Amino acid sequence: MANSASGIAVHDECKLTFLELKARRNHRYVIFKLDDALDKVVVDKIGGQGESYEDFCKCLPDDDCRYAVFDYDFTTDENCHKSKIFFFAWSPDVAKVRTKMLYASSKDRFKRELDGIQVELQATDPSEMSWDILKARAL
Repeated sequence: MANSASGIAVHDECKLTFLELKARRNHRYVIFKLDDALDKVVVDKIGGQGESYEDFCKCLPDDDCRYAVFDYDFTTDENCHKSKIFFFAWSPDVAKVRTKMLYASSKDRFKRELDGIQVELQATDPSEMSWDILKARAL
């Protein structure tokens, strides 16, 4: 179904891959992009369970937008193991204006398709999604 604001559809593979991350914990992260025709969101890259946050950050392009989810495992001060699923809206300043507009207008609809997002981060620069920011937002 296309997004009424932007006309962007969500490929079923996006939802299925997200469910694998959320329910089965098969993946550490999933990166999504608009396909070449700019009419639907598709899976761009899947990060294995053994990959790190640094690996995830390196996969985001310097000059193009992406959506992404990251499964963040952490231990609280009370020594309790927890996990939070982060949603990232990556939109670097140097990306094309039309692309940034398409991603921005499709974001909320796409995010609704991924039931179970706990924290959202929007970033235009790697410093806006540093490890310290991730840890602070998880608490």
